[in-house]
Amino acid sequence: MTVIAGAVTALICGILSTLVVVGVRGSAEDYERNKVASAALRLTYEVDRARVRGGIEAPEGVVLQVLNDRRDVVAGTDGVRAGRPIARFGPAEKGTYSTRVLCPPRGLHRCMWVTAYRVYKPSGDWIVYAATPTIPWYVNAGLLMFLICTSLLVILLVCLRAWGTVDRTLAQVDAIRSELAEITASRSGRRVTVPSNQDEIRWLAEAANATLDRLDSALERQRSFTSDASHDLRSPITAARAQIEEALLFPEDVDWPQTARTVLQSLERLQAIVTDLLQLARLDAADWGESETIDLGALVTIEVARSDRTKQIVPHVQEGVTVRGDRLRLVRLLTNLLDNAERHADERVDITVRREDGSGVLEVLDDGAGVAEQDREIVFQRFSRLEAGKARDAAGTGLGLPIAREIAERHDGTLTIEDSPRGARFVLRIPRPS
Repeated sequence: MTVIAGAVTALICGILSTLVVVGVRGSAEDYERNKVASAALRLTYEVDRARVRGGIEAPEGVVLQVLNDRRDVVAGTDGVRAGRPIARFGPAEKGTYSTRVLCPPRGLHRCMWVTAYRVYKPSGDWIVYAATPTIPWYVNAGLLMFLICTSLLVILLVCLRAWGTVDRTLAQVDAIRSELAEITASRSGRRVTVPSNQDEIRWLAEAANATLDRLDSALERQRSFTSDASHDLRSPITAARAQIEEALLFPEDVDWPQTARTVLQSLERLQAIVTDLLQLARLDAADWGESETIDLGALVTIEVARSDRTKQIVPHVQEGVTVRGDRLRLVRLLTNLLDNAERHADERVDITVRREDGSGVLEVLDDGAGVAEQDREIVFQRFSRLEAGKARDAAGTGLGLPIAREIAERHDGTLTIEDSPRGARFVLRIPRPS
């Protein structure tokens, strides 16, 4: 974090320094050129009046030299008032001035802008050379040192600030890590401290607490499920054991075939519970078969035709209602809904398959007493059984509807109980393939 902040700051300082240097250099060039142009124009005026001979005064840094019509030096500033001309070029035939950069001009020691001005004379044109040093890319050493020192100071301050921020942030993260390390399954009620500042660390702490809340809820459901499963598994085992022990006390007076049938009923209930528990475990572990396109209407027709029911089953199937999913799981869902409807129906169960707003809909409606509105979610809880269900089927496991809803959710669908004039109306909705 500190390294990144320093690198970004260095880049910004470099860009700003470059812009400053470019701006200052442009202004300095304009200033120097204006200065030399002003001095040269003043000198051409004096040359035109024939007032120039020998030494010439000029602004600091400006070199001036005058050549007559024979290109002999007749005047100039110190160092170039005699001898050879500082340049050989002149203005174009129809021009009045021309500028070049010479490195260096004759008799001088550095690169300079040299401008040649034409002065018209009856005897022949004279030339006025005006030169000023070029501006280096850094303008001058003082400006360069100022920019370097300022940039280094800014980078240092930003790095110190970033270091302090990172140190405080890591301290908060370390505190959250320590608190999370102390939370275990047996001590899951703790939560991490949420910082008062509004930043990503606070959001991290809130997300961690929300995750712990969900884990606590899952652990509580697991404990409740384990308790309910243990109770439901123990009941048939206890009943079978009691019946066998009672029979062994008076073996001569016992109807052994009847006792065997009674024990077998307990074993069948035990087997049903174990089968449903295994199904729930597979659903929780996402143990899926290969997904395929399934025609809901055909699936309902086939399952109704091959199963014997004690109540009248009336299908209402719309053709071409297809969904994507696991065929065996959807068959299990339909079977569970039909088993539940058959237990509570008086005479008839209606099954409807239709399309609705991009979803495939499967309805199972019985003509029984129905489910009270306050109990419509309770029946989908594991091992939850209403009194009416216990009265109609004492051997039920209380897992059929929870398994059905779990299968629906695994298909990105929903399974709910909706209003109906009579009986319970279970409605499954699964998105149709696009």
